[in-house]
Amino acid sequence: MSTRRRRRAFSFDETLVFLNRLIAEKPLLPSLIPLILVAWAIERWVFSFSHWVPLAVAVWTTIQYGSYQRRRIVEDLNEKWKQVIRSTSPITALEHCEWLNKLLMEVWPYFINPKFSTRFSSIVEKRLKHQKSKLIEKIELLEFSLGSSPPILGLHGTRWSCSHDLRIMRFGFDWDTTDLSILLLAKLAFRGTARIVINSLHIKGDVLLMPVLDGKAFLYSFVSRPEVKIGVAFGSGGSQSLPATELPMVSSWLVKLLTETLVKTMVEPRRRCLSLPAVDLRKKAVGGIIYVTVVSARKLSRNSLKGISSRRQLNSFTNGNLEDELVDKALQTFVEVELEQLTRRTGVSSGSSPTWNSTFNMVLHEETGTIKLHLYESTPSNVKYDYLAQCEIKMKYVADDSTTFWAIGPDSGVIAKHAEVCGKEVEMVIPFEGVNSGELTVTLVLKEWQFSDGSHTLNSFHLSSNQSLNGSSTSLSRTGRKISITVVEGKDLLAKDKPGKCGQYVKMQYGKTFQRTMTVRGSTPSWNQKFEFDEIGDGEYLKIKCYNEETFGDDNIGCARVNLEGLVEGSIRDVWVPLERVNSGELRLQIEAVRADDHEGSMDSDIGSVGGWIELVLLEAKDLVAADIRGTSDPFVRVQYGNFKKSTKVMDKTLNPRWNQTLEFPDDGSPLVLHVKDHNTVLPTSNIGDCVVEYQRLPPNQMSDKWIPLQGVKRGEIHIQITRKVPELGKKSSLDSEPSITKARQISSQMKEARNKFHSLMEDRDLQGLSTALSELESLEDLREVYMEELEREQMLLINKISDLGREVLNRSPLSMPSGN
Repeated sequence: MSTRRRRRAFSFDETLVFLNRLIAEKPLLPSLIPLILVAWAIERWVFSFSHWVPLAVAVWTTIQYGSYQRRRIVEDLNEKWKQVIRSTSPITALEHCEWLNKLLMEVWPYFINPKFSTRFSSIVEKRLKHQKSKLIEKIELLEFSLGSSPPILGLHGTRWSCSHDLRIMRFGFDWDTTDLSILLLAKLAFRGTARIVINSLHIKGDVLLMPVLDGKAFLYSFVSRPEVKIGVAFGSGGSQSLPATELPMVSSWLVKLLTETLVKTMVEPRRRCLSLPAVDLRKKAVGGIIYVTVVSARKLSRNSLKGISSRRQLNSFTNGNLEDELVDKALQTFVEVELEQLTRRTGVSSGSSPTWNSTFNMVLHEETGTIKLHLYESTPSNVKYDYLAQCEIKMKYVADDSTTFWAIGPDSGVIAKHAEVCGKEVEMVIPFEGVNSGELTVTLVLKEWQFSDGSHTLNSFHLSSNQSLNGSSTSLSRTGRKISITVVEGKDLLAKDKPGKCGQYVKMQYGKTFQRTMTVRGSTPSWNQKFEFDEIGDGEYLKIKCYNEETFGDDNIGCARVNLEGLVEGSIRDVWVPLERVNSGELRLQIEAVRADDHEGSMDSDIGSVGGWIELVLLEAKDLVAADIRGTSDPFVRVQYGNFKKSTKVMDKTLNPRWNQTLEFPDDGSPLVLHVKDHNTVLPTSNIGDCVVEYQRLPPNQMSDKWIPLQGVKRGEIHIQITRKVPELGKKSSLDSEPSITKARQISSQMKEARNKFHSLMEDRDLQGLSTALSELESLEDLREVYMEELEREQMLLINKISDLGREVLNRSPLSMPSGN
């Protein structure tokens, strides 16, 4: 019975293939078929034309089907013959490979070695940082060069073979060199440092080379784990270094590190890609944004997937295909998408052919990336998910602004796609690795590539005038630039058990600088807070952590990294950054590189020369951390502005102090830092938070009221008002100097009283009173210096005004002379 069903299915499929082929060869056939059917109906039920029409149709159909079968047999024979020829290709003789090694020896020192050394040095440096030996605390790459001795290819000849439609070239790879120049500086876990010199390298194995995309790219890999040997020497590392003796386990650690890297990246079935673009725009891609859509899967079977031993034991007692089909229909699966440290999950779908249609926003931090797709079974009765299978897709930026995608195909074949422009959708059907059935349909859309010169793919042909044609930036140096980052909003953040009871905040780290947003409650928080960092460069990432604020410790709900390389002044990057190490959550950032131009700099210098000052009003603080055992603090603020240091009064036993104190400083552009401290009579004061007040870009004579979150602590905000005071020169008169003189005299008298009070407290040995009096005395002294400087500037203004009046008198005097005649 099953044989008949198979024959019927086969015949039906054959009929469909034949009809499609016939319609493709004869386009007018679909229009003739309705006419033939109408004529046959008239002849059958109305009146008879003749009896030869059905016979003619049958004969014509038989002839067409016969020709179709002959062409199909010929095509199958030709394909089989090609496969036989390709599979039985002889091994190329040794002398036929000598030209390749001679050519490689000529181009290696001047072209390949510099290019590969630059490329591999960054890879080696990252691997060394992530996988350090237990003996080594910190390691730094000082020098990297592959030397002038190239590897030897095809020492025993080459051989071409064929797998399906893929041509594969196999040849030997033997690289034995003592001409390396790789120098590492290691800080040891115990005392001292050491220089590690890699002076020899030997890698031997068989390599597979696979042309794809009509020769536009090559995939290459080792057939099996290659043989690796590394020669290591040790030298002096500084004044506190070890002697030039061999350190144990370092050589074996380097061999293991190199071998594992090769196995994970370029040993079958893992392959790397070498693109051969027709145009090289010479741009360095530093990151990208890609949308990954997990569409569906098909041919999922429990008998072939992994991680289902328990269900397989239950099915071992049943026979037949009916039970297997029922079990496969009850299969509930989901897919986890992984890109570096970023993971996202689809919903759960049932059956052997589930459909998800889930799209995720993913971020690349380099010009290459690997998307790993893990298939899991979701069982409501179990806490843990059952792992079933996986597959992966690799992508790479090509120098002509295109993108290459490749994956492992059926029977270890190759699936390769090429997207000529960004925004083009690429669909790939990928089999799961290591199983007999199952394939996954995924669509990929590379939204944009970002480059080190500040451009991205969508506007890469509209570069600004300060960029060179080869893509390297010739813009202004990074010295003095600031990175302005606005944390706008968030979405799909991890929800807590009690919605609305807790709030979310964001911490940012760039270099050694930390910033923190305010706490916002709600499932879709909106901060709209702007922060500025001094630009560092050198590939430094902006590190982000998002927290849920709770009563008993804050909960980390995701982190992210943002590449700030290649920012262009005057251009704002508005991006949604997905959070890593969580299943959902994105943050919207607006990033801009800021530089004050020469005109603004001259204005600032003019403001400083005519008596501008900074007025800082310290109003209050809230939610400070408790520094005392009884759960309170005695907070005060130490203000540091350039060389000036001032302090507020101490508020006893409170976490929500109110100072309402005004401080003034001459406007010289110095950083303004606030240190909130807990006053302690016996022990040293402890820091309970600090922050930086940005005031340089404020408009003159306009007060800015802001709450600033404190850094270095879990909570706490300080409320300030800051104003850049600038005197109006046109309205300034000599009479205005009298109040300043009066203030200076008042401050002098206050300082005398503070000194007398200080001496009396010393006699009484009142330590707490001495600390307060000393802070007041320092504030009065700084304030007196401010007013003295203001008096000097006002004196200069008065002299300039008198000079201007004298010029006006001299200019007007010749006009009065004619009237006297």
